[in-house]
Amino acid sequence: MKIATFNVQNLFHKDKSLFEKPFGKNFTDWVDELDTLMLKTHKSLHQQNRIRELSFLIGFEKSSPRPYAVLRRKAGYLYMKGLSHSIENKASNLTNWNGWIELQTLPIHPKATDHKAQVIAAINPDILLLQEIEDRASFEEFNQLILPKYDFKPYEQSFVIQGNDMNGLEMGIALRQGYNLKAVRTHNINDIINDDGKNLIEYEIKTPSKETIWLLNTYLQKPTKDINQSHLIRKKQITKIAEIYKKLIAEGKTNVLIAGTFNAPSYCDSLSPIIQNTDLKDITKHLSFEVDIDKGNDAAYFRMGAYRMGVNIKQKDYMFFSPALFHKMKDSGLNRKAMWPEKRPDWSIYKTVSNKNLAASEHPLVWGKIEL
Repeated sequence: MKIATFNVQNLFHKDKSLFEKPFGKNFTDWVDELDTLMLKTHKSLHQQNRIRELSFLIGFEKSSPRPYAVLRRKAGYLYMKGLSHSIENKASNLTNWNGWIELQTLPIHPKATDHKAQVIAAINPDILLLQEIEDRASFEEFNQLILPKYDFKPYEQSFVIQGNDMNGLEMGIALRQGYNLKAVRTHNINDIINDDGKNLIEYEIKTPSKETIWLLNTYLQKPTKDINQSHLIRKKQITKIAEIYKKLIAEGKTNVLIAGTFNAPSYCDSLSPIIQNTDLKDITKHLSFEVDIDKGNDAAYFRMGAYRMGVNIKQKDYMFFSPALFHKMKDSGLNRKAMWPEKRPDWSIYKTVSNKNLAASEHPLVWGKIEL
């Protein structure tokens, strides 16, 4: 049985708010200019227009992310459903509709989507845990149309749960034939109200050998400008995950795996409730964990917070195994062949990944093979 975790950073389209905004000094200048204009008692028409421009540039005029209408394609026509309106045929020869709708998402390059599939197909996991996918419809399109390009048989089951935000950063699972999803439970691991936290999702799965495993998929607090605050939030999340793990073990559920994007290196104190206070084992510590190592002098270097010697990318994605599963591990590793190495270290990548925009993700796919 091969299990993998992969933060794909969306499949086909990405919310505009998630793209990097390198404002730099411009942003500071805009704020200063707006402050100056707002202090004026009398404002000319030109100054009023400039205030509107600056408000837009700074982000004051961001619309509410709550959709007031949903646009869908059905039988070759576009239908729009509003909050207080029935479904109406809006785009056809009969209605002569020529309206417009602002898109909240931007497309991902098709080659980048192909590279995501290429990475998954190269490892060919029986169970795939996913982070940062748009929705189940997007994954099913990816599953049925993109993965088969690489001689990959589509997954038989998939399940996606809505996260706590509206940015299309959902978590999901895909399973091959013979693996049955028996139960799904969500756990609220957020003590502090924040925009970035996700729930912990627990999957109970029956394997072809009739064994039962419990997989916990999570996406933890990302670093923010307030580092101490983000560490505090993440540590509270990790503490709750550790409590849930200990409860499962106490109930005799010994085949447990915790995976996902933790957004912190292993030496970070925010991860200590799992790393130091449980018996969970990091997959990178298994003797079978092998990866194509860095090129040049970096091959013999072990950067602080990296996955291992010669794999000097900062670890953000983890797979933790209970002792019962860790001792049954037969093989493991990660695939970063579709990641773009902006700076050192450098490593082997697919020839078709020629720039950052064509990379599958900024995260590797981490996998482990267990004999159950």
